[in-house]
Amino acid sequence: MTPNDTDGADRRTFLKLAGAGGLTATAGCIGLGGSDGDDAPDTIVFGQPAAQTGDWDFLQPGVSQATDAALEGINDAGGPLGAELEIQRRDTAVDPQEARSVVTQLVENDDAVALLGLFSSEIDPLFDFLQEQETPIVTPWPGSAFLDTRGGDMGTPDDLDDDEWVWRTVIGDTVHTGGAAKRALDQGHDTIGVINGNSEGERSWVEGFLNAYEEGGGSVAERVEVSLGESSYQSALSRLFEADFSAFAVSMPLEDATTMMSDWADGDYGSQPILSDPLSQNELVEQVGDALEGAWAASPGQSGPSYDTFLDAYESMDGDAEINAWTPPAWDAIQVTALAVEHAGEATPEAIEQSLGPVTRGDGTEVATFEEGKEALDNDEEIVYRGAATNTSFTDFGNVFGSVIINSVQDGEFVEEEVIPAEELSEFVPEDQY
Repeated sequence: MTPNDTDGADRRTFLKLAGAGGLTATAGCIGLGGSDGDDAPDTIVFGQPAAQTGDWDFLQPGVSQATDAALEGINDAGGPLGAELEIQRRDTAVDPQEARSVVTQLVENDDAVALLGLFSSEIDPLFDFLQEQETPIVTPWPGSAFLDTRGGDMGTPDDLDDDEWVWRTVIGDTVHTGGAAKRALDQGHDTIGVINGNSEGERSWVEGFLNAYEEGGGSVAERVEVSLGESSYQSALSRLFEADFSAFAVSMPLEDATTMMSDWADGDYGSQPILSDPLSQNELVEQVGDALEGAWAASPGQSGPSYDTFLDAYESMDGDAEINAWTPPAWDAIQVTALAVEHAGEATPEAIEQSLGPVTRGDGTEVATFEEGKEALDNDEEIVYRGAATNTSFTDFGNVFGSVIINSVQDGEFVEEEVIPAEELSEFVPEDQY
């Protein structure tokens, strides 16, 4: 079907009028969870591959709370197509092989019609496998430059043949590492060192940062890559600091970075630390101590027009998870996917895929939540979702563009020091990608 053609409103009208009997014939084949005899389907299932364990588990609570807050609002508004939306959350530990198994379970066993997760470290090596699933992945996690020119619908939502099924609601590494490069150069750090872990996510951050940094005129004195899970990084630091530089970039998971930066502080190596975005955590400061004063990280901004709407809902939940850079994008991921179902008039992976672009691009009634979008669609209006993290205006490759926040350590904790507007980053980001 073509969800954004002229009969889209007619389909929605049909679904409203058809009631209990109208969906009976399709309920079993469209992944709607539990239809009951001649009744309308009870549930629509979205899967959420999650980092409940592993190196990045400290980020998952905020993402889960944002997803659950949005889910509550969506179901309170009547749910997509009048069905109850359900989230099936399964742990991947951000391990590619476990992620492969989880995706298979979610799609084949849980009847998930869309997936709301997966990190760069999972998507990059599994990209061909994920294409074979032909299930939209709308994820708040991945920064990988690999996705700069992969994913999305190529701007042709009617045609599934050129789709690559991955959409991200967080700005990519190319954007916020461009912000980090700009900040480093503005501070006069013309020569730097680099130390990073040997996994895909850590390498991706470094490559994005270095591409922008060197393009801006900076040079790298030394780069050291380390294995993760070491009990000490003193030898790696000794190699790194044989070179002469005024700042050094760090890209490692939090636990490893804590070990490495503690070794750095104990060794009194000096130099300005530039941290990858997941490391702007107060836990790191608490463990390393005063030596981290002045360290900073460039993170995806929280510049979407509906951020306050997100924040009100998030804070109304029972949980007390700390908001991180991936929390607002998680809210956007479920909101826009639920709206795609409502826009499409059916809950198949293909129909959702074809509606993700149309509900985020072009003209239409601007909406901040599923509730607002559902009401507008019921009034036969076209809609444009405007998100909490960014505008959520998907490019042809399923990317979004937004501001960058500089968080620096001041008096023993990370605080927001500067916001770099999106328009100031354009020179670091290839125009055809964003």
